[in-house]
Amino acid sequence: MSLFFSPSEKRSVFPEPPIPRPSSAWTFNKVNLAQAETSLQKVAVWSAVDLIASLGSLLPIDVYEGTGASQREVPKPKVLEDPSGEGYGLADWTYQYLMSLLLRGNTNGRIADRDRIGNPTQIVLFHPDEVQGYRDLKTGAPTWRVYGETVPAEEMWHQRAYVVPGRLMGLSPIAHHATTIGQGIAAARFGQQWFEDGAHPSGILSSEQNLNKEQARTAKERFMVALRGTREPAVLGQGWKFQAIQVNPEESQFLETQKYTAAECARIYGPGVAEILGYETGGSMTYANVEQQGLNLLTYALDRWLVRTEHMFTALLPPGQFVKINRGALTRTDLLTRFRAHALSLQNKWAVPNEIRALEDQAPVPWGNDPVMETAPKVRLNEGGAP
Repeated sequence: MSLFFSPSEKRSVFPEPPIPRPSSAWTFNKVNLAQAETSLQKVAVWSAVDLIASLGSLLPIDVYEGTGASQREVPKPKVLEDPSGEGYGLADWTYQYLMSLLLRGNTNGRIADRDRIGNPTQIVLFHPDEVQGYRDLKTGAPTWRVYGETVPAEEMWHQRAYVVPGRLMGLSPIAHHATTIGQGIAAARFGQQWFEDGAHPSGILSSEQNLNKEQARTAKERFMVALRGTREPAVLGQGWKFQAIQVNPEESQFLETQKYTAAECARIYGPGVAEILGYETGGSMTYANVEQQGLNLLTYALDRWLVRTEHMFTALLPPGQFVKINRGALTRTDLLTRFRAHALSLQNKWAVPNEIRALEDQAPVPWGNDPVMETAPKVRLNEGGAP
């Protein structure tokens, strides 16, 4: 078969839509992180932020009042059922709250309603990149602008992280680690551009015939038509040969660079995050220390955000009430370890049977609100070992 024979033309009744291409504003040597969502193109950043925000928003929340022996659980107020008042619920709102803090170091919202003592009961959150805040040089009072419009200070709700003295707004971890994050995104984009835009030829089509420029261009075009979209083998003849050019993945996609920047991006959000996400950090993980890694994640990375969230919700409640997030739902263990822990709790009267049954999703029993009493007498041994 010669490449100069006209191939049969085939058309699709429903043509494929064009493959979306990056806009001309995208560059592969510079990554613009002015928008918070751009950083989420780095998988490690997305995974770390989503891990903390998901766990922080899905763990059970309880409301208590009183101290010591008089402490008791009370029903959740309206603000802890649906803080935005839009019908999406507490978990959805808490995820947005944590996502904004983790990406930009600030969470802002408009107070849409208050209770009779002035506590907010409805808070609609803003996009963090659309809020500008600064202090008046004379009075020190905060001034807020959202989407270019001034918002009264009494209507603005603001929480911040990564704080420094003299600054109204918290620091943005994405802005302060833009070099590391941008390096990882740029490496991935360059690998994509390498294959899409022909940074190297995919192969060499050669012939033993003497071809002029026009014949060579026609041969190339018809060879591409024969291959594109069919995935059928090409049949060459009359001295034609095709040699594919293979590129080392390490060279084409900077795999070592991406591995390094992935672990670095995960470390932005605390010790244990990179390890729990499976990124290489120079150590090894075995089954024996998987549970310990989960405890490290809770202790060194997640707990500070949980404490911050508890304080934030407590500030929305009437005086004397406070919020506790149930961390026990995170530290789940195997069946035998869990039952041993339950036995110790009952034996030492730290819990009653109905509390244990509730943890195991079992219905309460009439006798389950009293501590377990020892029914068998203890047998003492004398020095010789006999009863």
